Amino acid sequence: MYFLELANACRWYSVSSDAQSIGDQQQVSSTAPVSSSEPSSTDVEKISTSEPKIELDKLYKTLQLEVLAYEPSVLDSYQWFVITSATHLNIPVGRCWAPLKSDKYRFPLLKSAFVHKKHQVQYEVRTYHRFLTFHKLTGSTADTFLEYIERNLPEGVGLKVTKVEVQPLPEYLQKQTS
Repeated sequence: MYFLELANACRWYSVSSDAQSIGDQQQVSSTAPVSSSEPSSTDVEKISTSEPKIELDKLYKTLQLEVLAYEPSVLDSYQWFVITSATHLNIPVGRCWAPLKSDKYRFPLLKSAFVHKKHQVQYEVRTYHRFLTFHKLTGSTADTFLEYIERNLPEGVGLKVTKVEVQPLPEYLQKQTS
């Protein structure tokens, strides 16, 4: 649990500094012959006014999981595990549902290698689905949660993730206040 809290704290902000790139530019320009040994006033203004840019974390409106397996009991167990881990991380759990029918794939095979067409065996493969929805997640929480549930994914179970990200309105759609 401590690992998850630490991962959330570390991924909340990513800081990029322009001062480092300006310092690199100064080193390049200092190799060229300069008439005065002091930096110009524009270089001092660039260094003093540069502040680290803070990038905010992404926000997801919904996180939809589709879980597939050949065995319904494994799906029930994994669904319980995912919902329990989401409640421990304070992630709002939305709708969790399963379709009434499974996908069936039937195919006949001959009992013998190449003769006796009348003697066939019919095999059937059923695929069961579960759909889980989670609401209002930050990017770091979603990444940590998905990494945790993917690492504990049982054998023979498939996982499909769909993220719906919240984006600001484009400038041409916002009201222009003049």
